[in-house]
Amino acid sequence: MWRVVDSPIGDLRVVADAGAITAIEFSPFKDGVEIGERADDDGLLCDAAKQLEAYFRGDLKEFDLPLAPQGTPYQQRVWEQLRLIPWGSTASYGEIAHRLGQTNAASRAVGTANGRNPIPIVIPCHRVIGANGSLTGYAGGMERKQTLLDVESEGLF
Repeated sequence: MWRVVDSPIGDLRVVADAGAITAIEFSPFKDGVEIGERADDDGLLCDAAKQLEAYFRGDLKEFDLPLAPQGTPYQQRVWEQLRLIPWGSTASYGEIAHRLGQTNAASRAVGTANGRNPIPIVIPCHRVIGANGSLTGYAGGMERKQTLLDVESEGLF
């Protein structure tokens, strides 16, 4: 099941299955993806919408939602590390690799896993930056990444 949430970075489609959030998609949404029925009144999806709205206002710094991202064991380990990056902070791909017990050589693998994160914002892949502090790729686009970082540094919305 799913619902759409309006946000400063465009519509977000929040998808849930078996009592957990499985995806947040940026618009334009992918056609042909099996996500079930629209369920605007579902309690979990309503809670997710409220938390996302509070996040964009700068009132919520940690999400409290059941999550079930689908990925490889390595991707799961990377995504768990992303959840440990505090609101308003950033970490480099190399830092994430080191936290996983790997060298900087694993930065590319971390970046690949980061880019496959199915639950952006809640699993904050936007907080991962280049070693020199520069913004680097983001599945939702660089403008969205910058806006998310701005929300966390300035509480703009």
